[in-house]
Amino acid sequence: MKSIALIHTVKPILNSFAKSLKKNIRQELKIYEIYDDYLATNPGEIGYFSKDNKKRLYNDILNCSLAKVSFIVVTCSTLTPIVEELRPFFDIPIIAIDDEMCKIAVSRANRIRVLSTAKSTITPTVEKLKKEAKLINKTVEIFATDDEVSYKFMKEGNLQKHDERLLDQIKKVENFDVIVLAQASMAHLAEPAKGLTNIDVIGSIPSCQQKIKQLLLEE
Repeated sequence: MKSIALIHTVKPILNSFAKSLKKNIRQELKIYEIYDDYLATNPGEIGYFSKDNKKRLYNDILNCSLAKVSFIVVTCSTLTPIVEELRPFFDIPIIAIDDEMCKIAVSRANRIRVLSTAKSTITPTVEKLKKEAKLINKTVEIFATDDEVSYKFMKEGNLQKHDERLLDQIKKVENFDVIVLAQASMAHLAEPAKGLTNIDVIGSIPSCQQKIKQLLLEE
């Protein structure tokens, strides 16, 4: 049986990602999971991703690799730049949750609106989008904001208030080609948002899981 490892930083994704992945890929798959919420909360508190946090993520990835899995998925967008730094130190493929989402966004859009809840996710997402645009020789305009109140609701487990605030923000967006929902904890809103705006709304989970499915088929 094929196996993968998932590294999570927020409970809604810990509680849902593996279940939805198994449903989408429709094949037997062994999944190992690590939950490390400190890697999401601490950067937001101190305003940067510290060397100690890099070591912490390195150790999380190392522990996953020792399970001899086919590849590892890091499901937190805040960690994407660090994942890219750490990839050369491991032989095993490491997927960042927003790899595919950002590729899709820059391929479809000239003007991109990024919505986030955690402040620590803004810079990594914007830089990732710019990097993907540069790879295809494209210039994109990006406007990004965070909503710490929604993030607080999510951390408290009040997903109804979290979703209501974000959907209200989505329906007010105008004059952009694509809305990017920066965090995996927001990705479930892409579908309900379709009835609120004529703008394309992209979340990270569907595109990431499609990439996982592709990699599993290629093995």
